Amino acid sequence: NQNISWAISGTECELQKPNMTENGLGNRVLNMDTMNPNVKRVEYAVRGPIVQRALQIEKELKEGVEKPFTEVIKANIGDAHAMGQKPITFLRQVVALCTYPDLLEDDKFPEDAKNRARRILQACGGGSIGAYSASPGIEIIRQDVAKYIEKRDGGIPSDPDSIYLSTGASDAIVTMLKLLTSGEGKNRTGVMISIPQYPLYSAALAELAAVQISYYLDEDKCWSLDVNELRRAVKAAREHCNPRALCIINPGNPTGQVQSRQCIEDVIRFAAEEHLFLMADEVYQDNVYAEGCQFHSFKKVLFEMGPEYSSVVELVSFHSTSKCFMGECGFRGGYMEVVNMDPEVKLQLTKLVSVRLCPPIPGQALLDLVVNPPQPDEPSYATFIKERTANLDILAEKAKMTEQVLNTVPGIHCNPVQGAMYTFPRLSLPEKAINAAKEKGQAPDMFYCMKLLEETGICLVPGSGFGQRDGTYHFRMTILPATEKLKVVLEKIREFHKRFTEEFS
Repeated sequence: NQNISWAISGTECELQKPNMTENGLGNRVLNMDTMNPNVKRVEYAVRGPIVQRALQIEKELKEGVEKPFTEVIKANIGDAHAMGQKPITFLRQVVALCTYPDLLEDDKFPEDAKNRARRILQACGGGSIGAYSASPGIEIIRQDVAKYIEKRDGGIPSDPDSIYLSTGASDAIVTMLKLLTSGEGKNRTGVMISIPQYPLYSAALAELAAVQISYYLDEDKCWSLDVNELRRAVKAAREHCNPRALCIINPGNPTGQVQSRQCIEDVIRFAAEEHLFLMADEVYQDNVYAEGCQFHSFKKVLFEMGPEYSSVVELVSFHSTSKCFMGECGFRGGYMEVVNMDPEVKLQLTKLVSVRLCPPIPGQALLDLVVNPPQPDEPSYATFIKERTANLDILAEKAKMTEQVLNTVPGIHCNPVQGAMYTFPRLSLPEKAINAAKEKGQAPDMFYCMKLLEETGICLVPGSGFGQRDGTYHFRMTILPATEKLKVVLEKIREFHKRFTEEFS
């Protein structure tokens, strides 16, 4: 763009301002002074300055610029297929059939895949996934989601009319935050989010002009959640806002912890006591690796605690096709289930999702296959189970390897990667490096990660982009690279950290 561009040089990334006197640009209706000020407050570290620089380095490598490495390895984002994970055959077969129904006559496709495709197409307007669906999503898919939830939670009922399909989990999360946000001054809505947190939450709250209420996870106890910390945070927040919601990510992103059942019960009791709306981000529910850890859905625990809680606590939970064993980020499929929502507010939620017409139909179709996979008596079952198990087993191996290797590096401490797809190690940085970062106007872990990128081609995200306790420094890294490439990444980090520490000691 001739008017505005990102200038990225070395370790700095700054916005170049155009000459506002040329071509009458100074008379623009929309400029930095007149635009929505909340948008300027939005930050999203996962695709921030380091990633911008990584993209530029990739171009430089293609142009023949000499570097001390031959490729950029992006370990900054949970994008499984971009990191080499193979698609699940059954999922892609059915989506292919839905996209090009003439393939239903092809003998290469198993009959169960064809039956799934026919069922989905029959539920689409005109028998085509090119048609809009109902705004909450295709009815039979919402029914399948409800059956999936009931089976997952041991028979606790799920109402299809309380299921809203979405453009990934992110879209559903932002929609709920829009519903919750109101008030001005001390009456502005406050939303409790964990620190470290996934930056979608802080970005959405900034855009909505809501108040972020930070509560800290306990790094010394494997990023566990202490209800006393929740009490501290909500008490302090009531001085300047109206706390209305509590967001939980389980399994955790970026921290990779899996919450115990006892912890979830404590959180539910706290939400009931403080009259808070619970938002449970459970998109990594199949990604549990550590021995002794188990995923417990908030809904299941809520209802097993009895009507004292299950009849009053308002809950929305989220799931996605982007994570777990699927890794189908690009299809943008997801859902949310609302529990104990005021019927009139539910009508407003339906109205709100109607404004966007409907989630992508291919994403809805893919979601249906996730919640309604091949059954033991169907021809695709054996291959499906084999591929699903292989994906999760490989992730478990890489989670363990990442923890073990990083903990051999003096100055890096890595908690067990119990679940999800990330590690969030703590860095011990020399005082000289911290001062050098301050001179550049950077957070110390941003300085570290940018230098790592320039010297090794490894793209990580600094912990400052997720939030962390003052005086601590981290980075987030995915465990998604192929095993051999992950070994290279870990070895490069080990060598770099040693050099970095020596340089600034």
